[in-house]
Amino acid sequence: MRPAYSLGVTASEKYTHGHHESVLKSHTWRTVENSAEFLIPSLTPGLSLLDVGCGPGTITVDLARRLAPGSVVGLDASADVIAQARQFEEPNLSFLVGDAYALPFDDDSFDIVFTHQTLQHVARPVEVLRELRRVVRPGGVVAARDVDYAGTIWYPELPGLDLWMRIYQQVHRGNGGEPNAGRLLKAWALEAGFSSVESSASVWNFADETDREWWGSMWEARVLQSAFAGDALGKSAATQDQLEEISRSWRSWAEAPDGWLAMPHGEVLCRG
Repeated sequence: MRPAYSLGVTASEKYTHGHHESVLKSHTWRTVENSAEFLIPSLTPGLSLLDVGCGPGTITVDLARRLAPGSVVGLDASADVIAQARQFEEPNLSFLVGDAYALPFDDDSFDIVFTHQTLQHVARPVEVLRELRRVVRPGGVVAARDVDYAGTIWYPELPGLDLWMRIYQQVHRGNGGEPNAGRLLKAWALEAGFSSVESSASVWNFADETDREWWGSMWEARVLQSAFAGDALGKSAATQDQLEEISRSWRSWAEAPDGWLAMPHGEVLCRG
């Protein structure tokens, strides 16, 4: 069995975040409105869609409701996460465990193929995009959205959050991924052979008290308890004291009345 979110056969490729509760807290927040708005104009009821790297399925079920009666399939490498996603029950929705490098579908199977926050975690993103291109029908669209961690900005300017960014970049790359995938999506799509690539960008912004507490408490726990913490220590990217400093900094940021954070994402709609 492949490790969770290891979407291919590269030995060093590993999903940086893991599936700790602090990670799924952010994944289950995602919807079409806050994570795939760029795709909404392409969502015509009756179209079929494949969501690759669907995670716990909150975006996928939203897509299924918008595309009904069109068939929507969510695919992920993690059996545990797919089991959670299957709690969503829509007549046009199904989930399966699968490999993004070798999708279990014939050529030209879907009108839309969507992937969100997945390409940053694979060692060969162009190869994955070529596989997505294979299963989309002529005239269809492959849509991808990924974060660009290095573009994240925040206030107050806490040294512990600067440390978080440095360590996160090192750990993510050590796991075979690209933490700044957002800026590379267009280049990857062109290399994958698409003849038309429409690119855009959007931002997650956390500033009010509720959003700061949600995002800050998530990272406060994640840097100490998720797979990221184990990797940071195991790869000698951080000490326990440094991780605890980062955790305290996220708590300080969450409690700061003037706290503010913006996280940019690259987006592409690929055809041809």
